[in-house]
Amino acid sequence: MSNQHLETVKKWYPNAKTTEDTVNKLLDVIENKLGLQPNQLMHADSMCCDDVNAIQYPPRAYEMLGPFKMGGLNGYPFAGVTGMNAFAHHVPEDGAVVVFYAPHIGITKDGTIGEIHRFGQSSNSACCGAAKGALGKLLNNEIQEGNITNLDYQMNTIEQIFLKQADRIKSAESQIFEATEVMYEAINERIEELVAKTNYPCKYVVLIGAIFINGDKDMGSFCSYKRFDFIDLATQKRESLMNNFYA
Repeated sequence: MSNQHLETVKKWYPNAKTTEDTVNKLLDVIENKLGLQPNQLMHADSMCCDDVNAIQYPPRAYEMLGPFKMGGLNGYPFAGVTGMNAFAHHVPEDGAVVVFYAPHIGITKDGTIGEIHRFGQSSNSACCGAAKGALGKLLNNEIQEGNITNLDYQMNTIEQIFLKQADRIKSAESQIFEATEVMYEAINERIEELVAKTNYPCKYVVLIGAIFINGDKDMGSFCSYKRFDFIDLATQKRESLMNNFYA
């Protein structure tokens, strides 16, 4: 069903694939390039805890070990250094860790971005709700610099990320699209910091950065890759597999 809606999604994300095709290609590239099977891959994801991501999670991803859940609201890796180190100690020694990280955003059948039609509801709702909530506060100048509370730590963190890029987001043609790009960049930067502070007792580290795109309840989901790297831990050589993925 989701293939027929792919062109709608591609108006916003030209390199998007369905999540089923994304995972199939991911596993093929890893097997062809690294010679590893899914049961040699310890998988972590840093995605939003929104239930729609669980509903639309690609089934074939479960052929890998895991996933270890690192993400909180809008996919930021709130599990931190402790989470990354715990995950690293679960990997097969002859295998690899696969870290997939992505903020998410909704796109409806008619191409409206930032919302979806969910099961059992009569109207659309925000997606990502946390991102739209933080964006609303940004546009209303309601975010106080440095304000991060214990009661709403994750949301406040997103607000601070957006506040640092306020001019960029406010001036964008689509503010929710741009806010999601800002969120991706913040997640990518934090993942790099966590990887640098972690020792992995395996052969490779595979890093996949993307935008996870939720469709309406009968559309399925999609994925737009921004990065697909692997690090050979014996040599510390890093190589991009984006050309292999989109070949």
